[in-house]
Amino acid sequence: MQSIGGDRQPYPPGDLAMWIFILAELAVFGVFFCAYAFTRMHNAELFDQFQATLDRDAALINTIALLTSSFFVVRAVAAIRDNESRSCARWLWAAVGMGGVFLVVKMSEYAEHIGHGIKLSTNTFYMFYLSLTFFHFMHVILGMVVLVAVALKARRGGYAADDHVGVETGGSYWHMVDMVWLVLFPLVYVMR
Repeated sequence: MQSIGGDRQPYPPGDLAMWIFILAELAVFGVFFCAYAFTRMHNAELFDQFQATLDRDAALINTIALLTSSFFVVRAVAAIRDNESRSCARWLWAAVGMGGVFLVVKMSEYAEHIGHGIKLSTNTFYMFYLSLTFFHFMHVILGMVVLVAVALKARRGGYAADDHVGVETGGSYWHMVDMVWLVLFPLVYVMR
Protein backbone atom coordinates (compact mmCIF):
# COMPACT_ATOMS: atom_id res chain seq x y z
CA MET A 1 0.00 0.00 0.00
CA GLN A 2 1.16 3.48 -0.82
CA SER A 3 0.11 6.58 1.02
CA ILE A 4 -1.42 9.24 -1.22
CA GLY A 5 -2.45 12.47 0.41
CA GLY A 6 -2.69 10.79 3.82
CA ASP A 7 -5.15 8.14 2.60
CA ARG A 8 -4.09 4.56 2.10
CA GLN A 9 -4.54 3.72 -1.59
CA PRO A 10 -3.71 0.41 -3.29
CA TYR A 11 -0.74 0.49 -5.60
CA PRO A 12 -0.88 0.04 -8.51
CA PRO A 13 -4.29 1.69 -8.78
CA GLY A 14 -7.18 -0.35 -10.12
CA ASP A 15 -7.61 -4.06 -10.56
CA LEU A 16 -4.56 -6.35 -10.73
CA ALA A 17 -6.10 -8.33 -13.63
CA MET A 18 -6.22 -5.12 -15.70
CA TRP A 19 -2.53 -4.52 -14.99
CA ILE A 20 -1.71 -8.01 -16.23
CA PHE A 21 -3.73 -7.26 -19.38
CA ILE A 22 -1.99 -3.88 -19.78
CA LEU A 23 1.44 -5.50 -19.49
CA ALA A 24 0.46 -8.10 -22.10
CA GLU A 25 -0.75 -5.35 -24.44
CA LEU A 26 2.44 -3.35 -23.92
CA ALA A 27 4.47 -6.47 -24.76
CA VAL A 28 2.56 -6.88 -28.04
CA PHE A 29 3.06 -3.22 -28.94
CA GLY A 30 6.72 -3.53 -27.93
CA VAL A 31 7.21 -6.39 -30.39
CA PHE A 32 5.51 -4.32 -33.12
CA PHE A 33 7.72 -1.31 -32.34
CA CYS A 34 10.90 -3.41 -32.38
CA ALA A 35 9.92 -5.02 -35.69
CA TYR A 36 9.20 -1.56 -37.12
CA ALA A 37 12.56 -0.17 -35.92
CA PHE A 38 14.50 -3.19 -37.19
CA THR A 39 12.81 -3.09 -40.61
CA ARG A 40 13.22 0.67 -40.84
CA MET A 41 16.93 0.33 -40.12
CA HIS A 42 17.27 -1.87 -43.22
CA ASN A 43 14.93 0.21 -45.42
CA ALA A 44 15.65 3.79 -44.31
CA GLU A 45 15.19 5.39 -47.75
CA LEU A 46 11.83 3.74 -48.34
CA PHE A 47 10.60 4.63 -44.85
CA ASP A 48 11.81 8.25 -45.14
CA GLN A 49 10.16 8.65 -48.54
CA PHE A 50 6.74 7.38 -47.49
CA GLN A 51 6.84 8.77 -43.96
CA ALA A 52 6.89 12.19 -45.66
CA THR A 53 3.42 11.42 -47.08
CA LEU A 54 1.86 11.22 -43.61
CA ASP A 55 -0.14 14.10 -42.17
CA ARG A 56 1.89 15.24 -39.15
CA ASP A 57 -0.62 17.97 -38.36
CA ALA A 58 -3.37 15.37 -37.99
CA ALA A 59 -1.07 13.25 -35.83
CA LEU A 60 -0.30 16.27 -33.65
CA ILE A 61 -4.02 16.99 -33.24
CA ASN A 62 -4.48 13.37 -32.21
CA THR A 63 -1.62 13.63 -29.73
CA ILE A 64 -3.18 16.72 -28.16
CA ALA A 65 -6.60 15.00 -28.09
CA LEU A 66 -5.23 11.95 -26.28
CA LEU A 67 -3.15 13.97 -23.82
CA THR A 68 -6.20 16.09 -23.05
CA SER A 69 -8.31 12.98 -22.60
CA SER A 70 -5.78 11.61 -20.11
CA PHE A 71 -5.97 14.86 -18.16
CA PHE A 72 -9.75 14.47 -18.07
CA VAL A 73 -9.40 10.91 -16.76
CA VAL A 74 -7.05 12.15 -14.01
CA ARG A 75 -9.69 14.75 -13.09
CA ALA A 76 -12.34 11.99 -13.02
CA VAL A 77 -10.28 9.93 -10.57
CA ALA A 78 -9.69 13.00 -8.40
CA ALA A 79 -13.43 13.75 -8.45
CA ILE A 80 -14.43 10.27 -7.32
CA ARG A 81 -11.79 10.34 -4.58
CA ASP A 82 -13.63 13.46 -3.38
CA ASN A 83 -16.88 11.47 -3.57
CA GLU A 84 -18.18 13.52 -6.52
CA SER A 85 -19.78 10.87 -8.75
CA ARG A 86 -21.48 13.25 -11.16
CA SER A 87 -18.31 15.28 -11.65
CA CYS A 88 -16.41 12.04 -12.21
CA ALA A 89 -18.91 11.03 -14.89
CA ARG A 90 -18.67 14.43 -16.62
CA TRP A 91 -14.87 14.23 -16.75
CA LEU A 92 -15.10 10.71 -18.18
CA TRP A 93 -17.56 11.85 -20.86
CA ALA A 94 -15.14 14.65 -21.75
CA ALA A 95 -12.36 12.04 -22.11
CA VAL A 96 -14.62 9.94 -24.34
CA GLY A 97 -15.28 13.04 -26.44
CA MET A 98 -11.55 13.58 -26.95
CA GLY A 99 -11.24 9.91 -27.88
CA GLY A 100 -13.93 10.59 -30.48
CA VAL A 101 -11.84 13.47 -31.86
CA PHE A 102 -8.95 11.04 -32.21
CA LEU A 103 -11.10 8.52 -34.11
CA VAL A 104 -12.52 11.12 -36.51
CA VAL A 105 -9.10 12.54 -37.33
CA LYS A 106 -7.60 9.07 -37.77
CA MET A 107 -10.48 7.95 -40.01
CA SER A 108 -9.95 11.00 -42.20
CA GLU A 109 -6.27 10.02 -42.52
CA TYR A 110 -7.27 6.48 -43.46
CA ALA A 111 -9.81 7.78 -46.00
CA GLU A 112 -7.10 9.95 -47.58
CA HIS A 113 -4.73 7.00 -47.91
CA ILE A 114 -7.39 4.65 -49.21
CA GLY A 115 -8.42 7.33 -51.71
CA HIS A 116 -4.88 7.25 -53.06
CA GLY A 117 -4.99 3.46 -53.39
CA ILE A 118 -2.76 2.79 -50.38
CA LYS A 119 -3.24 -0.55 -48.64
CA LEU A 120 -1.25 -3.02 -46.55
CA SER A 121 0.41 -4.48 -49.63
CA THR A 122 1.50 -1.10 -51.09
CA ASN A 123 4.95 -1.35 -49.47
CA THR A 124 6.66 -2.27 -46.20
CA PHE A 125 6.27 1.19 -44.69
CA TYR A 126 2.53 1.34 -45.27
CA MET A 127 2.15 -2.23 -44.03
CA PHE A 128 3.67 -1.15 -40.71
CA TYR A 129 1.94 2.23 -40.62
CA LEU A 130 -1.52 0.81 -41.28
CA SER A 131 -1.04 -2.19 -38.98
CA LEU A 132 0.36 -0.23 -36.05
CA THR A 133 -2.05 2.67 -36.23
CA PHE A 134 -5.09 0.47 -36.81
CA PHE A 135 -4.13 -1.81 -33.90
CA HIS A 136 -3.89 1.31 -31.75
CA PHE A 137 -7.14 2.66 -33.24
CA MET A 138 -8.93 -0.49 -32.05
CA HIS A 139 -7.48 0.00 -28.57
CA VAL A 140 -8.83 3.55 -28.52
CA ILE A 141 -12.29 2.17 -29.32
CA LEU A 142 -12.00 -0.44 -26.55
CA GLY A 143 -10.77 2.23 -24.14
CA MET A 144 -13.75 4.43 -25.01
CA VAL A 145 -16.13 1.53 -24.36
CA VAL A 146 -14.50 1.02 -20.96
CA LEU A 147 -14.76 4.74 -20.13
CA VAL A 148 -18.42 4.86 -21.21
CA ALA A 149 -19.24 1.89 -18.95
CA VAL A 150 -17.42 3.53 -16.03
CA ALA A 151 -19.07 6.91 -16.71
CA LEU A 152 -22.55 5.34 -16.77
CA LYS A 153 -21.93 3.58 -13.47
CA ALA A 154 -20.45 6.74 -11.95
CA ARG A 155 -23.48 8.76 -13.08
CA ARG A 156 -25.74 6.28 -11.26
CA GLY A 157 -23.66 6.67 -8.09
CA GLY A 158 -21.99 3.29 -8.46
CA TYR A 159 -18.64 4.56 -7.18
CA ALA A 160 -17.67 6.42 -4.03
CA ALA A 161 -14.57 7.81 -2.37
CA ASP A 162 -14.03 4.50 -0.55
CA ASP A 163 -15.01 2.27 -3.51
CA HIS A 164 -13.66 3.52 -6.84
CA VAL A 165 -11.43 0.70 -8.11
CA GLY A 166 -13.44 0.57 -11.34
CA VAL A 167 -12.67 4.21 -12.13
CA GLU A 168 -8.96 3.66 -11.53
CA THR A 169 -9.01 0.45 -13.55
CA GLY A 170 -10.64 2.11 -16.56
CA GLY A 171 -8.32 5.09 -16.19
CA SER A 172 -5.26 2.85 -16.11
CA TYR A 173 -6.26 1.20 -19.37
CA TRP A 174 -6.90 4.59 -20.99
CA HIS A 175 -3.51 5.89 -19.89
CA MET A 176 -1.88 2.81 -21.47
CA VAL A 177 -3.61 3.61 -24.77
CA ASP A 178 -2.32 7.19 -24.57
CA MET A 179 1.18 6.09 -23.61
CA VAL A 180 1.36 3.76 -26.63
CA TRP A 181 0.41 6.67 -28.89
CA LEU A 182 3.19 8.77 -27.33
CA VAL A 183 5.65 6.15 -28.61
CA LEU A 184 3.86 5.50 -31.91
CA PHE A 185 3.56 9.18 -32.89
CA PRO A 186 7.28 10.03 -32.94
CA LEU A 187 8.30 6.57 -34.13
CA VAL A 188 6.03 6.52 -37.20
CA TYR A 189 5.42 10.21 -37.94
CA VAL A 190 8.52 12.10 -36.84
CA MET A 191 11.77 10.14 -36.37
CA ARG A 192 13.99 9.81 -39.41
